[in-house]
Amino acid sequence: MEYFVQQLVNGLTLGSIYGLIAIGYTMVYGIIGMINFAHGDIFMIGAFTALIVFLILGAMFYSVPVVVALLIMMIVAMLLTSLYNWTIEKVAYRPLRGSFRLAPLITAIGMSIALSNFVQVTQGPRNKPIPPMVSQVYNIAGISVSLKQIIIVIVTVSLLAIFWYLVNKTALGRAQRACEQDRRMAALLGVDVDRTISITFIMGASLAAVAGTLFLMYYGVVVFSDGFVPGVKAFTAAVLGGIGSIPGAVLGGLLIGFIESMWSAYFSIDYKDVAAFSILAIVLIFLPSGILGRPEVEKV
Repeated sequence: MEYFVQQLVNGLTLGSIYGLIAIGYTMVYGIIGMINFAHGDIFMIGAFTALIVFLILGAMFYSVPVVVALLIMMIVAMLLTSLYNWTIEKVAYRPLRGSFRLAPLITAIGMSIALSNFVQVTQGPRNKPIPPMVSQVYNIAGISVSLKQIIIVIVTVSLLAIFWYLVNKTALGRAQRACEQDRRMAALLGVDVDRTISITFIMGASLAAVAGTLFLMYYGVVVFSDGFVPGVKAFTAAVLGGIGSIPGAVLGGLLIGFIESMWSAYFSIDYKDVAAFSILAIVLIFLPSGILGRPEVEKV
């Protein structure tokens, strides 16, 4: 029983990171109906930015409190990734918004490859490790819970609450929901559609940057290809939970995390990805819109 609970804790930690990335996918899709396949690489850039900030802080200051270092790493990563995503939306996606549906998809894949290769060239192809930032481990009733895991869960829950409030209780959230329903009508009613979409990309990038910082803190290593697998799994989480639903994205991320953790614990770790995608296929057979998704209504 203790082993089972331990894997639940590990799955909750992993799923929280997937959930943060998945929110960016689901927010962009909810407003413009496009999958931003470069989002996983934005997450990877956030992790690399956090790494560089960590090294700079270590070189300039003899001792910086971990909380302060993490906060600075997150803020700088959020600013840089927001700039990247804002530029990508304005340069690569906005001109194709009214074109046939495959054009933005191809552009998104192209941007993903460009970002990955850019980081590979500038940072090198090797793994970039950092010393352990947080090493405390607590033993609770035979269950090992590290301070890193507690931080990840607390940050995820806090950000989910903040973004739920922004989307449901603020003027920006009303504008986003209006654009999701009908962008043309929202524009006629005075909503600045281009600005709303740009802010949505910035919000998604900020969450991906936080996830990248937490990923670096948890695993202690990052490489240029780290945007692909977590990005695909986060996209899978968004589809599983219901693409377009923020709570669904987090729920899907947690489910993917639990599936991977449990499969790795009781079966072969080599097939944990197969298990996750198999569960996705089974769920979509019975719930094509995902667990919390709403069926699309065709406008005529």
